[in-house]
Amino acid sequence: MKARVHVMLKEGVLDPQGEAVRHALGALGFGGVSAVRQGKVIEIDLDETDRAKAEATVTEMCEKLLANTVTERYSVTLD
Repeated sequence: MKARVHVMLKEGVLDPQGEAVRHALGALGFGGVSAVRQGKVIEIDLDETDRAKAEATVTEMCEKLLANTVTERYSVTLD
């Protein structure tokens, strides 16, 4: 089973990378971009076949390592 974890900064947390991308897009002529938030996607191949166990395991991974839950939010999808 494949898990995909999307990690993004929480609303209200400054995103200097996103701001740099927004500025660069404007410099390249892409007007009308008022905000950019940058995040990360983590793909994990799991041996687990039980969907509920896989989701619980990946959630635990996020809570312990993959996301800083103070400043980031995450979502998990399983394929």
